[in-house]
Amino acid sequence: MKKRKLGKTGWSISEIGYGGWGIGRTWWGATDDRESLAALRAAWDAGVNFYDTAYVYGDGHSEELMGRALKGKKAVIATKIPPKNQGWPADPATQAREAFPPEWITACTERSLKKLDREVIDLTQFHVWTDAWLADDGWKEAVSRLKASGKIRAFGVSINDHQPDSALKLVASGLVDTVQVIFNIFDQAPTEKLFPLCRKHKVGVIVRVPFDEGGLTGTLTKETRFEKGDFRAQYFRGDNLAKTVDRVENLKKFLGKDTRTVADLALKFTLSFDAVSTVIPGMRSARHVAANTKAAGRRLPAKTLGALKKHAWDRNFYGWWDD
Repeated sequence: MKKRKLGKTGWSISEIGYGGWGIGRTWWGATDDRESLAALRAAWDAGVNFYDTAYVYGDGHSEELMGRALKGKKAVIATKIPPKNQGWPADPATQAREAFPPEWITACTERSLKKLDREVIDLTQFHVWTDAWLADDGWKEAVSRLKASGKIRAFGVSINDHQPDSALKLVASGLVDTVQVIFNIFDQAPTEKLFPLCRKHKVGVIVRVPFDEGGLTGTLTKETRFEKGDFRAQYFRGDNLAKTVDRVENLKKFLGKDTRTVADLALKFTLSFDAVSTVIPGMRSARHVAANTKAAGRRLPAKTLGALKKHAWDRNFYGWWDD
């Protein structure tokens, strides 16, 4: 497994990380904890040493599974603090103290420490962010105290869906160690401003949703139906699924001997940018782990990257969350 530096933390982490949303037993339909634990252990055996989760992934269930599977292992584990006001995505009109008051930040950190069964959290992230909160001292002091007390090692934010420019001031401020952002063949916006700024200020970049919630795996068809409890029934609502399948079909001309699947193309695309520290696809089975970790250490030619720019797609399938 090829490693990259996680920004100014200096930590050497695997290019392919583990996204823990899918094993939380919520949003993605039924899951089997035995299969989830097997996937986590398979990832470790494959050289994956970066694992990302959040309390809201099953009210700590994903955190608990990671704690069990990685107990005693020197893995880098990142989790996220949900906004107290349940504001998804972050609204610039709100105050930081409404979403992340100091006592909430501390309480959530202690809760996640117990769920993960660890004495320190490597990376704590706010699960939403807006630069309107940058001037607030409350959250800054809370994060500083947690670092000073040894409860957390680093701090980051998960940027609002499809809003990479909403954290530019934070990145430039020097107050953040990492940012997590949606980046894939369809959403290439982070390359314009966010990535160059992160490189300048040595802020680590964690890429989420490399497969566009399954669209860029190449396994969906216009006839695909999602099981009960799978949020993708809403994500690919209406004609969203048909539009996605048609656009994915257009990507198959880039496949060949070196890149045989759309999923492989999608992962290699994200790994072809130096600003990226790690990519965290969801991997709910050992089979997923075996397929995804093969992309580590591989990039796409500049010519292919140039051609893929034409396949960027400006849309927000998460819009129903705001209703």
